[in-house]
This record gives sequence, structure tokens and C-alpha cells, in this order.
Amino acid sequence: MIHVQNIAKSYGSIRALHDVSFDIQPGEIVGLLGPNGAGKSTAIKIITGFLHPDEGLVEIEGKNVLSDLHAVQATIGYLSENTPLYPELSVQSYLTMMAELRAIPSADLVPLLSDAVYGTGLQEYLTRPIASLSKGLRQRVGLAQAILHKPRFLILDEPTVGLDPTQIVEIRALIQSLARESTILFSSHILSEVEAICDRVIIIINGELRADQSLSELSKSNDATLVLEWDSDEIEGALESLEGIARVQPMRSADDYPAYRIVSGADITPRVFALAKDRNWPLRELRRDSVTLETFFNQLATTA
Repeated sequence: MIHVQNIAKSYGSIRALHDVSFDIQPGEIVGLLGPNGAGKSTAIKIITGFLHPDEGLVEIEGKNVLSDLHAVQATIGYLSENTPLYPELSVQSYLTMMAELRAIPSADLVPLLSDAVYGTGLQEYLTRPIASLSKGLRQRVGLAQAILHKPRFLILDEPTVGLDPTQIVEIRALIQSLARESTILFSSHILSEVEAICDRVIIIINGELRADQSLSELSKSNDATLVLEWDSDEIEGALESLEGIARVQPMRSADDYPAYRIVSGADITPRVFALAKDRNWPLRELRRDSVTLETFFNQLATTA
């Protein structure tokens, strides 16, 4: 559905993006991550047609974003990080104006407005001037305009900025429900939000694509932790002798028992268990470690 091929963009001597490629399939919720200044916003502006790449192309449903700009933009809902609103307008007037700008037929206006307003929890604020709303409510107004026309592609840049915890949960549920009809690209600095909402993450660092990873695959790790009742001088050496072990790191468990972190390129737990049984080690726990998105992201960021 969304095809990004070898896009590059520079601002003078500053390289914002270099040779970035990825695809997003129908119904996916994909997180776009990166440190400040990594090139995320530049990538989003290129995908939405607001910025021309120096090289590469973007296609949405087979249409080139540059040559079929208006047709492509009609299928996109876009919430920018700092949503441009008209503070003197009421919520209802603003959303009605946005519907007119999108050429929504009058017969469809009321049901579409109703879905957007109730979906974002704005029904009690329709007559309020946007200037009088809190930052969180203004963010919801921005999201309402983005989903007003039932877009097939929804691009959200920091959609939960300024929201309180209850509102974040509500917007999270809304975004997940929108995935039934829309393909979603979701940019956020809040890694827990991305982990809770997204199927996959794309990580850009220093303008380069550093990872394109399914979250379900990311959580799987071949490293393991072994916790014993008591320690022995032979244990570390015996573990290191197993084929496939890259490193053994002695440590203490959370409840202060001797433990070993075992780094391996494949699942080593069956052989570790067999070794512990053969040597009569007093086993308390043997588990495969999981990798969080935060750990994965920090590893990439610190090696950039």
C-alpha cells in the first residue's frame, strides 16, 4: 500500500535522509522512531507530499505521490506534531470547514462529523472556541480532522502529546480501532505507546534506516538467564564450553541468588538445562530473556 524507495533529502550541507526504503502493508500499524533530528518528520512530509525528496520515490496504492499528489492526499489523514488550528473558530465550525475543504458531500457530512466527534470525545466541546481548549483537547480536534473523511492511510506525528493518562488510553483504543479501515504510520517519542499500539517499528537514526522489525519478533531473544541456589567455580567454565555460547556473564538475581546471563546466537536453554541436570546444579530458574523496544532502540542509538 505504501512503498518508499531510496528516498534522500538534504538541507544544504545537512543530510536529513539517505537511501531510506520500506513498505507498509494494508491494515498495519507501523511505528516510526528515532531521536530528535533523526529525519522522521522529513520522511513523513515526503510521504504526504508536502516535501519533495532529492532522490527516490514514494508510491501509495501504486500512485506516485509527486505526480498524483491531489489523488494521493485525498486518501490520507494527517495529524502533524503541531497541528495548525484556527483558534477563533469553534470546534464544530473548524471541523465543518475542514469537511468542506475535503469536498465531503453534504449528504455524508453529518454522519462523518458525528463519527469523528464521538470517536475523539469532543461532543461536549462543539460550541467552544478552539482558543479556550486545553492542549490535550486541541490535540483531539486535530485528530478529529485527520479521521473526518475516513482515510485509507492515517499518518500521526506524536498524536498523544499533551494528553492525560485517561485520554492516552482512549486515543490508543481509537487508533487501534481505526486500523480496521486505515493503514497507520505512527510517530512517537513514547516507546511504551509504540509498543502498545504498533505491529512493527521502523527506526531512523542520523537519516538512515537502522531497523525494520516486527514487534512480535523483536520480543524473542536467544539469550538466557540461569539462577542457582548456590555457586561453584566450575559453573562459568562449563557454560562457556557449550557450543554456540558467545559470552557468560556472572551476576546476582533480584533476590540475591547467583545467576548467569548467557549470550547465544540460538536458543540454548535445552542444553543449559541438560548440563545443569547432568552436573546436579541446584537450579532455581532458567528462562529465555526478552528484548524490550526500549532496550533495542537504545542499543541502536548508542552505536549510531
